Amino acid sequence: MGSEPDKEGLDALNDRIAALKENQGPKARADEHYSAANQGWRMVTELVAGLGIGFAIGYGLDYAFGTLPLFMLIFTLLGFAAGINVMMRTAKEFGEGQAAEAARNKKDE
Repeated sequence: MGSEPDKEGLDALNDRIAALKENQGPKARADEHYSAANQGWRMVTELVAGLGIGFAIGYGLDYAFGTLPLFMLIFTLLGFAAGINVMMRTAKEFGEGQAAEAARNKKDE
């Protein structure tokens, strides 16, 4: 209990760990090649959700007021426009992230 740790042994171990970390280099993420596909599915989901929500609101208003499918058409188009807007915002965020990553990689070189 009162024994001191072997300083030379610990230093040698730390040197070995540092050398292994250097040789390993930066680890590539396993899911990195899926990021574009994930972004694509996210944008499709946002578009479909906008359409679905707009359709549901319009159908509900048409049912409540007993009107022709006027509200359904209007709100479906509004949902489509909202879905496109959100999809474009997501694409912009993804493009900015890609540009930042490229700049970071270029700086490291």
